[in-house]
Order: sequence, then structure tokens, then C-alpha cells
Amino acid sequence: MTNFGLYTTKAMIIFDSEGNRLISKYYNFHSHEPQYAPLTSKEKKDFEHNLGIKLMKAGGEILLHENNLVLFNTVSDLNFCLVGVAEENELLLSSILNGFVDAVNILLRQNVDKRSVLDNLDLVLLALDETVDDGIALETDPEIIASRVSKRGGDAVDMNLATLNEQTIIEAYKQAKERFNLSMR
Repeated sequence: MTNFGLYTTKAMIIFDSEGNRLISKYYNFHSHEPQYAPLTSKEKKDFEHNLGIKLMKAGGEILLHENNLVLFNTVSDLNFCLVGVAEENELLLSSILNGFVDAVNILLRQNVDKRSVLDNLDLVLLALDETVDDGIALETDPEIIASRVSKRGGDAVDMNLATLNEQTIIEAYKQAKERFNLSMR
């Protein structure tokens, strides 16, 4: 049976090459059905551990794990995993995952590895938030995702520059005022 709801994604997890989790984000579907029940911390840890082991052995890009459809994309020393409901459309999940991975690739300037992801964790998490929100796919176009994340970073830089310019002008004004007062004495 196909899932016709808005909620497509149960989790997004990034593993390193040894199967250890770097990043995970789980989404609650706000449903009363048991397959959508939120996982406890222990269940999440067990799920990630078992999935990490299964990823080490898996070939291909898709697998079924604990009644969940898991799509993964390997880039350098990382495995990007998207967990969805078993009944979900694989092509939709694939476009979500590929959009996120390509956006991260754009944001990290084609240098996607464990170190760069950890160094730029804020950008990666913002890209994830722009891709999926509360289990609902928001955007799959990597260019749009990357531009939205970049705009946030650019606004912060512009604000810091404006503050710096204002401080410089104020400091120059204070120095001129002090010199004027000294010369008047």
C-alpha cells in the first residue's frame, strides 16, 4: 500500500565509514498508528547500531531494515541514510536524499568527508532543515537548498560588517571630539 500522506521521512542519519553515527535527526509523525510511534533513545541507538552494521555489508542503494525503507548514498567516507516508511515511494525518497547530498556537496565546495562535515556541522544541519521539516519533504532541488542556507550565512556576515562599520564611525567621532576638546583648552 502506498503512503499518500505528507509525512515521508522518519529519519536522516549520516554514518562514517566504520558505521558510527555522525548526525541523526528523527521525525515524529504525530500519528496514533504503532509503526509511526516515536522511538526512545535506546531504540534509536539500537536502530543506528544495527543499521550501521547492515550498511557495512550492503550493496546497492536501498534496503529494508526493521520494517523501514532505507536509502543510502555513499560519498567519500560517509554514508548518508534516509529512513522512510516501508510503503513509501522509493523515487520520492531517492530525490529527497539526492537533493540533500548534492546540496551538502555544493555548500562544502565538493569536499564532502567526515572532517569537513564535522567542521561545517551548522551548514549541514541547516541544509537538512531546508530539505525535510518534521518528516515532510520541503525541497529536493540542491541549488535552492544551498542558496537558502547560504543566504542565512550571508545575512549574518552583512550584519557583522554593518556593526563593524558603525563601531568604526562612532570610535572616529569620539576621537575627533576628544581632540577638539583638547585643542580648545
